[in-house]
Amino acid sequence: MAKKSTSSERKPNPALMKPVQPDEILAVIVGSTPIPRSEVTKKLWDYIKKNELQDPKKKTNINADDALKAVFGGKKQVTMFEMTKLVSAHIK
Repeated sequence: MAKKSTSSERKPNPALMKPVQPDEILAVIVGSTPIPRSEVTKKLWDYIKKNELQDPKKKTNINADDALKAVFGGKKQVTMFEMTKLVSAHIK
């Protein structure tokens, strides 16, 4: 019987590490240079926190300012899960 390696080290998902190109709309928030998907998410959250856009009553909701409204297709508020899907549309 072959024994599995006991390494508890998680390997990063290569798909998440591959640089992606934000479009002009998303670039306003995360910059225009190609960055890994994980960095896109990190920069988005930094922006949301810096501008206090997380709904204080329901933390899973994000309130959009003008820049985010463009990313969210004109929606004033989206859930975190919806945000991931909407952001994907702005990545090449």
